Amino acid sequence: MTRTKDLTAQLQRGLESLELPLTQEQQYQLLAFIALLFKWNRVYNLTSVRDTQEMLTRHIIDSLSILPYVQGARVIDVGAGAGLPGIPLAIAKPACRFVLLDSNRKKTRFMQQAKTELHLGNVEVVCLRAEDFHPPELFDSVISRALASLSQIVSWSSHLCSAKSVILAMKGAYPDAEISALPKSFEIKAVHKLNYWGLDADRYLVEIVLAKS
Repeated sequence: MTRTKDLTAQLQRGLESLELPLTQEQQYQLLAFIALLFKWNRVYNLTSVRDTQEMLTRHIIDSLSILPYVQGARVIDVGAGAGLPGIPLAIAKPACRFVLLDSNRKKTRFMQQAKTELHLGNVEVVCLRAEDFHPPELFDSVISRALASLSQIVSWSSHLCSAKSVILAMKGAYPDAEISALPKSFEIKAVHKLNYWGLDADRYLVEIVLAKS
């Protein structure tokens, strides 16, 4: 595991590249999350990334790169896995409420432990399939990271959206074919090319909204 001093410097470089000023407490929480992920990953195989420096860049900074596009007070991370991007975003936006949704009990146990250890009072962890989750309130932002095709994401999560919600889908290569296959009831608001320190591959964020009638 990389020394905390080195990770702290790397985190600060990443945050500077995003022009994201976080408090020392928030930075501590992000580093504590990496330490917890590294510890659990040795037993539960939560991510294929084994190195803490790579975890910081490929998971933490990558997650935070979409922060400017997250709207509203209620956010859901669909297929949250190990809590990415939901937990880093919840740390950065403590005034917002985040639901981390995943059907894998091993992963939801980890997220629950992270919520407890990091004192994330704005986080709720739910162990269900997206299509089986029917909350009393809808969400302003619905986020997915490397989950499925855009059509599948929309199919699984459209019932979680209001007419003004945005679906934020994080992708690797530019998803031309997936955009073309999107149901006509939805439309692309924008596609953003993500850029941050340490990025070594293409990363895109697709903003999807209900089509105007």
